[in-house]
Amino acid sequence: MRVLGIDPGTHKTGFGILESDGRDYKVVICGTIRASSKDPIAKRLLHIFESLQKTIESYQPDVVALEALFYAKDVQAVERIGEARACAMLAASKQGVEVVEYAPTVVKQSVTGNGRAAKEQVQFMVKQLLRLKEIPAPDASDALAIALCHLHNAKRKVLCTTT
Repeated sequence: MRVLGIDPGTHKTGFGILESDGRDYKVVICGTIRASSKDPIAKRLLHIFESLQKTIESYQPDVVALEALFYAKDVQAVERIGEARACAMLAASKQGVEVVEYAPTVVKQSVTGNGRAAKEQVQFMVKQLLRLKEIPAPDASDALAIALCHLHNAKRKVLCTTT
């Protein structure tokens, strides 16, 4: 199974593709899509959409996994993340790829064993679980954690929401 994990944002969108035979994980690619904060939001969203669409076309994942929206005090930040999430969903849907969502606490629980783990703990465990030499950039690391979460929970569909 090939899973594309996406950590959406309007300035930086992390992505990571993992492949699994059911026992081992292999990082196919990971990185960060960067959009200039000087550009209008519409141009940034188009860049995210087109970049994710190219990634999906090139690497043909079986599923796209996203973190579900969370509640925060900064409503505008949540709104922007929602817009970036919509770009990811559209890019996947346009290619006919299933989209699933996981609550942030489920992602953390799946990767670290603690649903309230700090970002650094998640990054450390991503490095350990995937046997990486270095911790990937923060957004890419989060995307890999989301992909790992899906692989850990793929057989137990109760924890995810299919979009």
